[in-house]
Parts: sequence; C-alpha cells; structure tokens
Amino acid sequence: MYDDKITEDLAKHYKEVLSQIGEDPEREGLVRTPERMAKAMQYLTHGYDINPDELINQAIFHEEYSEMVIVKDIDVYSMCEHHMLPFFGKAHVAYIPDGKIVGLSKVPRVVDAYSRRLQVQERLTIEIRDCIQRTLNPKGVAVVIECSHMCMQMRGVQKQNSVTTTSAFTGLFMNNDATRKEFINLVQAKLH
Repeated sequence: MYDDKITEDLAKHYKEVLSQIGEDPEREGLVRTPERMAKAMQYLTHGYDINPDELINQAIFHEEYSEMVIVKDIDVYSMCEHHMLPFFGKAHVAYIPDGKIVGLSKVPRVVDAYSRRLQVQERLTIEIRDCIQRTLNPKGVAVVIECSHMCMQMRGVQKQNSVTTTSAFTGLFMNNDATRKEFINLVQAKLH
C-alpha cells in the first residue's frame, strides 16, 4: 500500500520538521515517527490514486426506479489544504435516477475518493455532486456535508463547537422546492 521511495523521501522531510520545531528526532519516542508520518500522509491522501468515475461505472445498473435514493451519514475524513489539519463529519448524498442506478456502496466510495485528498469542504461537496451527475446522468443530485474543522477548533479562532455545512444541487433538487425539502427532511429524520 505504501510506496517505499515516497515513504523514505517524506520521512526525511518529517525528520527535519521535528528538528525545526525543537524536538530531538533521535529521542526514543520519535525515532520511527518520521516513517509513521510518511505512511500516514500517503494513506490520508490516497484519493489521488482513485478515479471516482471508474468506481461508479463499475456498478451501474439499468432500472426504472425513479424516486429519490439517499445515502446519508457517510463518514468524511479529509485534510484542509490550507493548514494540513483534519476536518471530519458526515456527507448526505441523494440522486433521482433516470433509468440508471448505482451500487449503493459506490456512493460512499466516491465520497472517500474525493475526501482523501487535500481539500476545502466547498470543493469536496461540488466534486461529489458533479461525479454522480456526470456518470449517472440522473434527474438531479443533492449533496450536503457537515464537518468540524481542526483548523478552526485547535488554532486560529478556536471555536470548538463550530460545524460547517455545505450543499450542492443539480436538476430537480435545484429547480423544485418540494424535492429539495423532501431531501432535507429525510436527511434530518432518524428513520433507523
């Protein structure tokens, strides 16, 4: 899973970072930290190696179902591209099929593929929406993401209870208030 050359190169840089912040990278607890950091960064950004369109295209099925399909409470873990600190929360994704559906597990996989890159939440929301719209060509797509950002909670403004919500819509979700309202109500409902 990890590229040995990348791990070695990153570890050298992380060792230097440890030195620059005043730590002793040869201290017992830190000796292997540069390598662990290098592997962690590769894992946290492995979305660059995934083509989300291909994920969906592997599991498209022709069905006449034409009602809303929602996958909600999808765990999101990403890294803020501005501070390289995590942000995490939930994504809620819906689409209204137009003759094609996708295997349900592919929706969270698309969320992961885009979130495991350096991101801003706004772009992440749009990338998920556009991928589903592009590959399935449904009657509409809705994406809402709610996340806590460590760059706001641990540093800067230090607002520990703040949550950022972003949304992006196409088709019926954008042009039909009743459809959008149904989506929001279903996302907020505790049906399980």
